[in-house]
Amino acid sequence: MNMAADFAMVLPEEILSAAAILLMLVAAWGGQQVTRLVSIVSVFVLFGAGIALLGPASYGGSAFSGLFRADAFAAFCKVLIYGASAVAIIMAPDFFGRTSGDDLRPEYPILILLSAIGSGMMVSAGDLLTLYVGLELQSLSAYVLASFMRRDSRSGEAGLKYFVLGALASGILLYGISLVYGFSGSTLFADIAQAYAGGRSPGLLFGLVFIFAGIAFKLAAVPFHMWTPDVYEGAPTPVTAFFASAQKVSAMAMGIRVAVEAMGPALADWRQIVIFASMASIILGAVGAIGQQNIKRLLAYSSINNVGFTLVGLAAGTAQGVSAVLFYLTIYVVMTLGSFLVVLQMRDADGQQLETMASLSGLSRTRPGLALAMAMFMFSLAGIPPLLGFNAKLAVFDAAVQAGLFPLAVIGFAASVIGAYYYLRVVKVMYFDEPAHSFAPGDRVEGGLIALSAAFVSPLGWLLLAPLGAWTLTAAQSLF
Repeated sequence: MNMAADFAMVLPEEILSAAAILLMLVAAWGGQQVTRLVSIVSVFVLFGAGIALLGPASYGGSAFSGLFRADAFAAFCKVLIYGASAVAIIMAPDFFGRTSGDDLRPEYPILILLSAIGSGMMVSAGDLLTLYVGLELQSLSAYVLASFMRRDSRSGEAGLKYFVLGALASGILLYGISLVYGFSGSTLFADIAQAYAGGRSPGLLFGLVFIFAGIAFKLAAVPFHMWTPDVYEGAPTPVTAFFASAQKVSAMAMGIRVAVEAMGPALADWRQIVIFASMASIILGAVGAIGQQNIKRLLAYSSINNVGFTLVGLAAGTAQGVSAVLFYLTIYVVMTLGSFLVVLQMRDADGQQLETMASLSGLSRTRPGLALAMAMFMFSLAGIPPLLGFNAKLAVFDAAVQAGLFPLAVIGFAASVIGAYYYLRVVKVMYFDEPAHSFAPGDRVEGGLIALSAAFVSPLGWLLLAPLGAWTLTAAQSLF
């Protein structure tokens, strides 16, 4: 009976795993002709896995003797991951069909499913080895996705850089895991927390540092951010959107669970690391984006900058802080996916992808609706009211102040003013420069997703603030 209950708690992962294996066989037998079928089924499978999270087993607590956690926190993060994964699959046919020299192949949605499985294991991990297995499943899929365009040298370079630096980060994380295991005698989060509560030896502190260094790489937090601009620029645009949304959520959720559940008694120690990474990411992300002329590189530095803001909430180390991080991540995922959907619309009459800032010149006169949506995403990312990006930043700053981290909140607020410059520059180019290109007509499905994303970050989204805040608080409290 207990085993049946345990398997019920991992139902979303079981659905995704079974679907990925079956679709892999379909792809092997059907070849290129089944690409559309595999993509459609994959999207429905992701929605099915999301619906499975509504069952009571998804909030049942621990499964498999503590190796896996099924709680409100994991369920909330998986909803974001599965939703972003579905959008990444929906974006792909239009990109590969018109823009890329490579055709979309059925392996693409399957790799997205495998990465989503790994992400789900990361956010539900109750043990360091479960966490590592999930991380590697996600990462191995991501390496292939980054280099998916075989005829594009930039894509191959992105995949290689991601693989080499990702392997280094995995080694650092695994070394930290080995230290923590050696000095605590267990890889279970509950036992590790008891070890830290009983007195922190130098071995445990070194293990903490190495583990947080590995997590910082997956988050693209400074000083482990160096791979992000090149990988985001070189990878296919739908893959870049997937990296900036779903993988960002899973990495942050993994870091939160490790910090709160496994190393909660060592708050004073890991808070120093998080505060440094937060301030450095906010400042470097803002300054590094100023001179960027490629819109995908600009959004890469924007993701570094936004990671810094989420770390402000984590540094608080409270349920309110974790709730603020989840609230921020939800709005960030919508803003980011919306921005990359707009980037996907940047194609000339021949269908070639345009990625330079100059390509957006005069967009307000050629595609006023697209320009308005992009302006809303940029203003929201900058944290300008009444758009929801302002509420997201306000939530993490308030959590930091309530936890006594007033200087961190002040620095974050000041740095957000610097970051507003490059967001406003995009709006200036669209509305005040002379038109440079006339974009090809966009896909209707993508246009609908852009409109929904823009409506969410607009003042209309304020209607969702109360239920979203209640859900994030419930999810955060399940960790404490």
